[in-house]
Amino acid sequence: MKARLRCMVVIPCLNEADHVAALLDRLRASADRLDMKIIFADGGSTDGTVSILADIARSDPRVVIMPNPRRIQSAAVNRAVEKFGDAFDCFIRIDAHGEYPADYCDRLVEEAEATGADSVTVAMITKGTGFFQKAAALAQNSKLGNGGSRHRMGAKGHWTDHGHHALMRIAPFRAVGGYDETFSHNEDAELDFRLRAAGYRIWMTDKTVMVYYPRATPTALFRQYLGYGRGRAMNFLKHGDRPKLRQMLPALVVPTAVGASLALVYWWAAVPFGLWAVICIGYGIVMGVGKRDLLAPLAGLAAMLMHFAWSTGFWMQIVEFLRRRKPSP
Repeated sequence: MKARLRCMVVIPCLNEADHVAALLDRLRASADRLDMKIIFADGGSTDGTVSILADIARSDPRVVIMPNPRRIQSAAVNRAVEKFGDAFDCFIRIDAHGEYPADYCDRLVEEAEATGADSVTVAMITKGTGFFQKAAALAQNSKLGNGGSRHRMGAKGHWTDHGHHALMRIAPFRAVGGYDETFSHNEDAELDFRLRAAGYRIWMTDKTVMVYYPRATPTALFRQYLGYGRGRAMNFLKHGDRPKLRQMLPALVVPTAVGASLALVYWWAAVPFGLWAVICIGYGIVMGVGKRDLLAPLAGLAAMLMHFAWSTGFWMQIVEFLRRRKPSP
C-alpha cells in the first residue's frame, strides 16, 4: 500500500484571539487522521493570541508556535517550510480568519494523491455577519465583484493556472524559491506563475471549499483591495503577466474617474465613469430582486469601492515603478 503524503499545516496569524481556538478544534480530527503538525506563524499578536496558543500547545504536541517577524503571510509560510519542511511532503495553508469543513485537509490530501498535482487549490465562498460585511460578501460572490473568477465561483475539478492556495508539495515550492516576500498581496498568483513556468501542475478541486469573511468596514476593505491592485501590477511588472480582461476592466476605473474631472469643460468626459456607476448599482438592484435580499443593492456600492481601490493600487504601483526607472538629472 502506498504511503500517504506527510503533511503539515501552516497558519499565519496576527491578533486572532477570537478565532484560533475554534479553528484548531476544526482541524484536530484531521490532524489525528493524517498525523499532521500544526504551525501557527504569529506576526506579533498583542491581543492574547500567543497565550491562547501556548496553553493549547502545552497539552497538544502537534501545535507549534513560530514567530513571524516580517508579519506578512508569504514570509510566514516560507519560514515554516524552511524550518519544518524536511520532515514533510506537503503543506496546507490555512487562513486564521477562515472557516473550513472538518474534512478539509483529508480531501486536499486525497486530491493531491489522486491527481499527482503539485498544488491543489480550492474555491472560496465569502460570507458576512455585519451589515457592511454582508454587502461586501454578496459583491465578492458575484461576477460584479470577482469577474467570474473560477476560484470564486466554484467549478468542477480541473487543471488551472491559479486558485486559492490550499495544499502544495514542498519540493516544487522550494524548487521555484517559495513565495516572493516583496509581495504583501497577490503572492499566490505570482507563485503560481513561476510554478507553471517551471512545468508544475495546479489542480482546482471541487471536493471541498473554504469560507472567507471579508473586511468588516469600508476603510479596511479599501486597504485590502488597494493591496490587491498593487500586487497585480507587481506581477505584471515582474513577469510581463498581463492582467486578464476581468482584471483590466476594474483597472480602467481610476482613468475614467480622472477623465470625469474634465466634465466641466466636456460633459461627455463623465459618461464612462457614470456608466460604470450605473452598471454597478443596477447590478446590485437586479441581484437584490433575484435573491430577494434587501442588502444586495448595497453590494453594488461595495463593488464600486473594491473596483476603485483595486484600480488605485494598480496605477500607484505602475507610477512608482516608472518613477524608479526615471534616470536622475
